[in-house]
Amino acid sequence: MTGDETARRRPIVVMGVSGAGKTTVGRELARRRGVEFIDADDLHGAGNIAKMSAGIPLDDSDRWPWLDRVGRALSSGDGPVVACSALKRIYRQRLRRLAPQTLFVHLDALPERLAEQTAAREGHFMPPALLQSQLATLEPLTAQEAGITISVDAAPEHLVDRIEALLATAV
Repeated sequence: MTGDETARRRPIVVMGVSGAGKTTVGRELARRRGVEFIDADDLHGAGNIAKMSAGIPLDDSDRWPWLDRVGRALSSGDGPVVACSALKRIYRQRLRRLAPQTLFVHLDALPERLAEQTAAREGHFMPPALLQSQLATLEPLTAQEAGITISVDAAPEHLVDRIEALLATAV
């Protein structure tokens, strides 16, 4: 197996706060790689969704079972791409405990852009009012973590072009 083939088999988490474009970018990245796309929002339990829908931020005790489901999804299949906030380093460590080869792609965007994106979404359980709590919680990737950070400053297909180029050198 070549290095490129090995990289394509590694699970990827497209991470960031609400409105950064995780789902859109993640879907396109998975399509190009020919792997499954999973939205971690679909793995939340009903209690978490009810809390967030009511504008109540999740706490760590709410997140642990969800992160374990996300970690199991990352470890199944052939290197899926998962859209997941993964806001804290400890959350990313928990995911990597279940899927050690996971690479993270942090979508970093200006707060104004994030606010516009979250306000424009329809039918999503995460209200725009929770964006500030996510920004306050976010711990950007560190140099010790396997991953890259991409500035959300272009159309999703251009972001995926950059992600693919950077991931090719990150392995």
